[in-house]
Amino acid sequence: MLNLAKQVAREAGQIIAEGRSTMSVVHKGDVDLVTQLDKASEDHIRERFTAAEPGIAILAEEEGGQLENGTRWIVDPLDGTTNFVHGFPFYCVSIALELDGRLEIGVIYDIPNDRMYAAQRGKGAHCDGTRLQVSSCSELNTALVASGFAYDRRSRADFYLRYVKSFLEHAQGFRRCGSAAMDLAMLASGQLDSYWEFGLNPWDVAAGAVLVEEAGGSVSDMRGGDLDLQLPEILASNGSLHSQMIRQLAPLLEPTK
Repeated sequence: MLNLAKQVAREAGQIIAEGRSTMSVVHKGDVDLVTQLDKASEDHIRERFTAAEPGIAILAEEEGGQLENGTRWIVDPLDGTTNFVHGFPFYCVSIALELDGRLEIGVIYDIPNDRMYAAQRGKGAHCDGTRLQVSSCSELNTALVASGFAYDRRSRADFYLRYVKSFLEHAQGFRRCGSAAMDLAMLASGQLDSYWEFGLNPWDVAAGAVLVEEAGGSVSDMRGGDLDLQLPEILASNGSLHSQMIRQLAPLLEPTK
């Protein structure tokens, strides 16, 4: 299953890379883009998985699928579409496999850099064969943290900026790069120390969550509870910072008066 996911992710990434010069762009919302390559990538992934494992359901961004936990592939055919459209080199194909409600495999193919991030539950996380390990940062004051902003950011800018302000004041650095899956891959590889975000979907975080945990990190909701793929929020860290991140987020999560 892991080898299949890696192979299919690479094939989908090649479709995306080769089609960029002729792509067309459609606005799904004010700031939400989709290209014909998102759809071509997803079509290819669905075709390959259906042929190889016809009994496994598929949930993917463009055409939906099995929403309930169970046994399913969870696919983002192109995470970071806005980056891709603008030529900003931070986008990927993300594929996870959930078995009986537990995430077991995560694969993220970094298209611009031709890097394959892959993890299997209990067997570690790797990038092109090199074992991944989260950072050893133990203080928020020296941490590089990342986040993202949901598609309602134009109407809720003040809400998101409360969180940005808090971490600008308490962390060493803040980054917003535009791909949740790639943020989690960077965290698993030790290049980021922590990450949080609202407004997400299962396909945004499923593969990355496996990578982070298998690289020694922690993944939860923002209050420290179990990650629920049906709820649009995530907190991930190198583990050492997790309790500090929860404390930092706690007052921000309280209803504003």
